[in-house]
Amino acid sequence: MKQHSKEDNKMDNKILFIIDEIELKYFEFNRLVTNFWLIKCLLDRGFEVLISVKNLLYLDNGAPMARAYKSFVKENNIFREDTLKNVSLNDFGTIFMRPDPPVDIDYINATYILSCVNDETLILNSPHALREFNEKLYINKFPNIAPKNIVSANKEIIKEFLFNEGEIIIKPLNRCFSSGVFYLNREDKNINAIIDTATNNGKTQVMVQKFLQGIMKGDKRLIFIGGEIFDYAVRKVATNNDFKFNEHVKENLIKGDLTPEEKLIERQIADTLIKDGVYIAGLDVIDGKVIEINITSPCFFINEINSLYNINFENIVCDKILHVMKNYGKQLCARL
Repeated sequence: MKQHSKEDNKMDNKILFIIDEIELKYFEFNRLVTNFWLIKCLLDRGFEVLISVKNLLYLDNGAPMARAYKSFVKENNIFREDTLKNVSLNDFGTIFMRPDPPVDIDYINATYILSCVNDETLILNSPHALREFNEKLYINKFPNIAPKNIVSANKEIIKEFLFNEGEIIIKPLNRCFSSGVFYLNREDKNINAIIDTATNNGKTQVMVQKFLQGIMKGDKRLIFIGGEIFDYAVRKVATNNDFKFNEHVKENLIKGDLTPEEKLIERQIADTLIKDGVYIAGLDVIDGKVIEINITSPCFFINEINSLYNINFENIVCDKILHVMKNYGKQLCARL
């Protein structure tokens, strides 16, 4: 078994967050952002945390590199230094890949660079998983807990599904925050126009799901880390006369205690997700069905959970992430 040297321990203490460009621009961001809590909690625990973005990743003769800023805590907030540093991605113990969708060619290219990183570095989530498992399509690995659905760009196939089910939801495959999501029922007067818009006139595949009536009470975000689904959750209720949650406002995020049925979801998905390299995820659930498995940059609603449950959820999340990091190191040593 490999023994950790001082250099290994130093590497384990270094963490890189790859975040969105808008978060980098306004890095002293507010407590609604999951990355704020993760970075601050890790800094408070003595880790060295650097931040970068997709377009600052690069290869130097095949070696994975990044231009990154060092972050620090001051007056209970997080800041970044002004100077960019050229850093080797192999020097980090853990890398968090957390830009929001769309999962476009720039996103995919960033995962190719991350795939060049040594196995000694834990990447959350694995670049292979981020390329291979679309957040909408991933639910079909678990048909027992997924709503009835099809994926197609063909108008006639989608209309047949609509008329069979009566009510449907149409979703783009590579976007987030309910962007581009449509509701349709068989009595709608704009069926063709909506399908044409959603599919870019039949050129773009979309996911079509059976409409679940429970959405009127909101979908529930279950938080999965390292094989465990936490008991703490939020329910995201619709805003502005819409059928879906699309605004991050306090009034529309309410306590979402798990049902016995939802608690069983962990048992059905945990082994598969970990095997696939998905260590952190946000599961959106309606009527006991998982409608999406968010693996790119899942929001953990830490600020809201703290308020709703009167806890410090960031510490619970951080403890679990550190457990994942520690176990990854043990598993790596066992293989060497």
